[in-house]
Amino acid sequence: MKKSWREYLNISRIAIKYTKVTLFVAITIAISGIFVFSSLKYALFPEISFPVIIVNGNIPLETTLETEKQLTNPLENALSSIPEVELMSSTYPGKAVINISFPAGSNLEDSAAVVKESLEKVDLSPNASLEEIKAINLNESVAVTYAISSKTIEVDNLISIARENIVPSLESLSGVKRVSLLGDGFIQNEKSNDLNSEPSTLTRFNQEDILAVQVIKTADSNILDVASAVHKEVTNLSETLPDIRLTIAENQANYIEEASQATLEALMGAVFLAVLVIFFCLRNIPATLITALAIPMSLLGTFIVIAIAKFNLETITLLGLALVIGIIVDDAIVDVENIMRHIDNGLSPREAAIKGTDEIGLTVISSTLTLAAVFLPIAFIGGSLGQFFKPFGITISAAVLISLLVARTLSPVLAIYWIKPVKKSSAVNKKPFFLAQKYRRILNWSLCHRKIVISVALISFLVGIALIPFIPQGFIPKLDRGEFNVIYNLPSPKIPKRLQVAHDSALNNSEPSLFQDFSQSPERFLLRKNYRVASKLESVILENPNVLSVYSIAGYQGNPLKGKIYVRLKEDRLLSTSQVQNQIRKKFPTLRGGSISVEDILFIETGDDSPLKIALLSDNLTSIEKTSQDLKSRLDDVPGLADIKLSSINGHDSLIEHFQKTRVVYLTANLFEGVGLGDTTKKVKEITKELLPDDVDFEIQGASAQVLSIFKEFAITLFFAIACMMVILYLTFGRFLESFVVFLSLPLSIVGAMFALLITQNDFGMISLIGLIFLLGLLDKNAILLMDYTNQLREQGMSRHDAILKTGEVRLRPIIMTTASSILGMLPIAIGLGAGAELRQPMAVAILGGLFTSSALSLIVVPVLYTLLEDISEKFTKLRNKTEF
Repeated sequence: MKKSWREYLNISRIAIKYTKVTLFVAITIAISGIFVFSSLKYALFPEISFPVIIVNGNIPLETTLETEKQLTNPLENALSSIPEVELMSSTYPGKAVINISFPAGSNLEDSAAVVKESLEKVDLSPNASLEEIKAINLNESVAVTYAISSKTIEVDNLISIARENIVPSLESLSGVKRVSLLGDGFIQNEKSNDLNSEPSTLTRFNQEDILAVQVIKTADSNILDVASAVHKEVTNLSETLPDIRLTIAENQANYIEEASQATLEALMGAVFLAVLVIFFCLRNIPATLITALAIPMSLLGTFIVIAIAKFNLETITLLGLALVIGIIVDDAIVDVENIMRHIDNGLSPREAAIKGTDEIGLTVISSTLTLAAVFLPIAFIGGSLGQFFKPFGITISAAVLISLLVARTLSPVLAIYWIKPVKKSSAVNKKPFFLAQKYRRILNWSLCHRKIVISVALISFLVGIALIPFIPQGFIPKLDRGEFNVIYNLPSPKIPKRLQVAHDSALNNSEPSLFQDFSQSPERFLLRKNYRVASKLESVILENPNVLSVYSIAGYQGNPLKGKIYVRLKEDRLLSTSQVQNQIRKKFPTLRGGSISVEDILFIETGDDSPLKIALLSDNLTSIEKTSQDLKSRLDDVPGLADIKLSSINGHDSLIEHFQKTRVVYLTANLFEGVGLGDTTKKVKEITKELLPDDVDFEIQGASAQVLSIFKEFAITLFFAIACMMVILYLTFGRFLESFVVFLSLPLSIVGAMFALLITQNDFGMISLIGLIFLLGLLDKNAILLMDYTNQLREQGMSRHDAILKTGEVRLRPIIMTTASSILGMLPIAIGLGAGAELRQPMAVAILGGLFTSSALSLIVVPVLYTLLEDISEKFTKLRNKTEF
């Protein structure tokens, strides 16, 4: 009955029967995959929608407290009825700005409609007014910025040319949302408030006053495509406008392209090394070609799935494909190796293909399905983290399932045509795998000393768990991008009463600033002061020999008190981005009453770029201000923290901020190189709890909050992955024994993975956790390979002990081949070469370390657990039957 069931599941019989159809389908998939691959776009991370709706309200009041009471609070009360949103507001005298952040992936238009509907119910004072509601998708990011300068054209004329020629040309390009003109603060006339202009700004490039055009892409467009199209158009404009110089001031597309290329190179290296292992073990060129062909066929089929799902070839997905090279070849290795074994024993290629695939089919199908079951839950992780990893989970699951189809159809068909039968004399004299006898002796000893084996396995697991506290905990590894931002804030000035009278007219005559609410004259005065600060900071930055260029914006985000300097480093620099940041940070002057922060570039610019962020919440302004100052003083002494700053608060003169309807002060900080975000967050939480009075609460936000939630999310994912795995194993074997053997073997990978992360000092975070889940599938495949063949031999009448020893001899070669191909496939990634290596390395290191221990231990522990659990089960059954009798 078991045999007929295996034959029924063996789709290889159909593929062998209709070989021409099989080859035609394979060729069709290959050709389609090639065309699809050429059309796929590259990206650093998945394109996720981050809808934010901004509501601006005005009321003729002179104090912030009254504005908060009569304008901010009623608006927030109306908006708080919207489920799953974050409300953040800033209140100034006579003005309120409320940001409503919707869950990642939400539709922007629907979000805006919900906000408008909620605001219809609000009961405001008759003299209060709401401005137009702004809907923003944070994925509508800056694709590229060009500096505009000229030695012969005056500034007034240069601005006119930019508005009339450059901006319209760039706005007409596909994928461009809008083009903003920056730097028009150098003149003061009615044109400075053009729709394409940012609120008055001053811009510089390498200490030269310039104008700048900032190209913002649409949410669904690809940043590389937009940057490329802009470059072509700028080249054409340079020919038609010979007196104007257009220079790239800020461009993140270069890094994305370099990181994608480096990941592709790692993938190709993984393919080469995997094929090398196969040839070394099989020593047969046709068999090696058949097995190796599974790699491009599986990848090309996966590219079709990626295109159908409308995913990009982003770094995480490409990394996943590079990591599964060793896995997608596993099924073909097992199938072809088994067919070759029967050919070596004297069968014809066709007979060997049918018998070999019958024998191995159930093993290959169940092991691959459990592997897909491990990865698929990753695609359904909740929140923004889930949106981030959805393409990864689906792509990897598709890759392993397609590899199963290739191994069960194309591989046996090619084996019939390409692998030649051996002579009977050669079959008799065929030498066994060179490690088989040594493994048989070790396995025999282990079966006779089960307590020692289980004790060693248990100690290994405990050691792995004990190592976790010594490993840095993080979220996403810090990338050596060769670029970073310097964000600085000037202290808030005390505005004389005489200058505030122009407040209302200033707001009516120009686009209102989200941060500034006084007349045009003091704004320009502050902008000039901002400009002088930028000049001084630029000089310090350019003194560093590793710096290539600096691009400054005085009046960043429409705030005359805020500035941004984009720093680009040389490609041939001797120091990492973090090391250069530390050098520059130490040389910056102290900005009295203000702050300077050296910040990494995030994949989504939310305006909250510091990795550590704490929100102090209270309705008592005096208490919250004192607590925030005390906390900052304490954190100044915490090693590893840099650029600690507080958001401004002064309820009687300037700004009050809210988070979820509660008054808030934010404390943010950056980290020095080599400092784990998770570890630092724990220290900061402990200090904060010690300082908090009864009327102040706190909340960890930003990347630091992600670190705290990531383990919870992955624990849930891990639970579902293991549950799916055990169900499939039960359906395969018809009993829970094999499921529990695999379940109890899973911790064997922990010790190697933890040792590897500890030695290399890679973070134990989101990326390395994916590696641990990855290991579950690899261990599961080896365990099934051993147990299924043992069961087959026992059904043929062999004793359990002999069946296990025979299985060890027969299955050792394919297990070593699959493990070695996976290990060598990881090496190019684990070494950490090329742009974006910091993102790829932790996952590969964790898998590499885990593979060494899990493979070595599973070859011994799985058979021992198999016998031990079966003996326990039989004793329990006998005891139950005796009790019932």
